Amino acid sequence: MTGIEAIEKIKPGMLVVVQERIKEKDKERTTPFRGIVLARKNGTQKNATFIVRSVVDSVGVEKIYPFHSPLIASVTVVTEPTRVRRAKLYYLRKVSKRMSRKKIGVSL
Repeated sequence: MTGIEAIEKIKPGMLVVVQERIKEKDKERTTPFRGIVLARKNGTQKNATFIVRSVVDSVGVEKIYPFHSPLIASVTVVTEPTRVRRAKLYYLRKVSKRMSRKKIGVSL
């Protein structure tokens, strides 16, 4: 799934790749950000957002993306979780990468 239909179906626990547009002076490029969706907020309203968490150089990085942002080029769902029992997965901030794979059943 890519594009708008992927954004509509994003759920906590999914492993996604978000292609974001970055503007530098007169050039524009896209960079991928790969991580687990921790939460989805505000449903289908105009201000709906989702939080993606990744570990980069052993430091946890979280980015908040508005669903209707023009800076998002595409969203690709890599894997879906086998089981998720919470709507907000904030507890994954304190858990190691290996334990998070066990808890939500996703391979990173």
